[in-house]
Amino acid sequence: MTAAVYLDFNATAPVRPQAAAAVAQALAAAGNPSSVHAAGRAARAAVEAARSAVADLIAAPASTVVFTSGGTEANALAIESAVAAGSKRLIVSAVEHDSVLEAAKASGAVVETLPVDAQGVADLAWLAERLSRWDAADGRPLVALMLANNETGVIQPVQAASEIVRAADGWLHVDAIQAAGKIVIDSRGVGADTLSVSAHKLGGPQGIGALTFGPRAVLSRRLHGGGQERGRRAGTENVPGIAGFGAAARAANALELASQVAWRDAVAARLKAQGCVVMGEGADRLPNTLCFATPGYPSELQVMALDLAGVMVSAGSACSSGKVKASHVLTAMGQDDLAACAIRVSGGWSTTEHDWNRLAEAWFEAHARHVARRAPAAVGVA
Repeated sequence: MTAAVYLDFNATAPVRPQAAAAVAQALAAAGNPSSVHAAGRAARAAVEAARSAVADLIAAPASTVVFTSGGTEANALAIESAVAAGSKRLIVSAVEHDSVLEAAKASGAVVETLPVDAQGVADLAWLAERLSRWDAADGRPLVALMLANNETGVIQPVQAASEIVRAADGWLHVDAIQAAGKIVIDSRGVGADTLSVSAHKLGGPQGIGALTFGPRAVLSRRLHGGGQERGRRAGTENVPGIAGFGAAARAANALELASQVAWRDAVAARLKAQGCVVMGEGADRLPNTLCFATPGYPSELQVMALDLAGVMVSAGSACSSGKVKASHVLTAMGQDDLAACAIRVSGGWSTTEHDWNRLAEAWFEAHARHVARRAPAAVGVA
């Protein structure tokens, strides 16, 4: 039997051995990080070592890293803090993850959409023009622009956007959850006021994330109780999760994915020859991500056919309660007709060239069967 091929790293990366070992070690140890005895001090040391590792991953001061329950909470913490600080109107890019879009909608502030072009890149001219006529009564503008898209892999011009936002004395929130561990990140260099990351996207455990904040951002405590995380997030720290996050952050290296660009592009060329459309092909993209659409071939049929062949991929975002639906990201890119016919392939730290080639072979076999099934119906109509 052919071994299964996992190409859904953008949904969740398999846990790295280093992270699994760190989690197991932390689970075997006793101690609350807030306790002053030896076990408590050991737990605190594990948390702070992991904090430094995550900080190094995104080039941020360790003192500004706040651990959360995941990327969703980190994004919510940033948005809710901006609103608590007086932002009454938010500008959110059209291709943001649902955790940003929904948090913005639920914040009570007015939400405006930052459009993107056909490649999925934010329209910075639109942003500059909009901020140039900002009404002071709306408070400080919050702009949310992700570093890399989870569906297409398109990398956004965050640093250029930060210059526009800073000129308007705004707050720039950057969702770097898909980018962390795949490209080099300098949270301060790109001008992010807040920046979110998540462990399970880079080989750490699920259920742990982090938010870093710069000197221009003021975080509000959204969970009340004890003084954990320097008073910014109450609740006993998830020591095993944090330890696993730290181990994954130390192991992650953007260079480990460099070879996947050639593997991905070779597969993309074969798919394009079959009539597929590669999304965001004209923009800078993450090295591990390929999003393509096949006219007339619904996403759910492709995902199921590949799964039956032992190849696991997604249709757009995997954070929709298991539902396969048309991608709002592709719709924002003007690809309405193809939004329901796209799938996302994403490799990672353990992916091989064979995995990419197996994907291609399985897809061509599935597509051939799909065309054959449709052929008799087409003849009958004629």
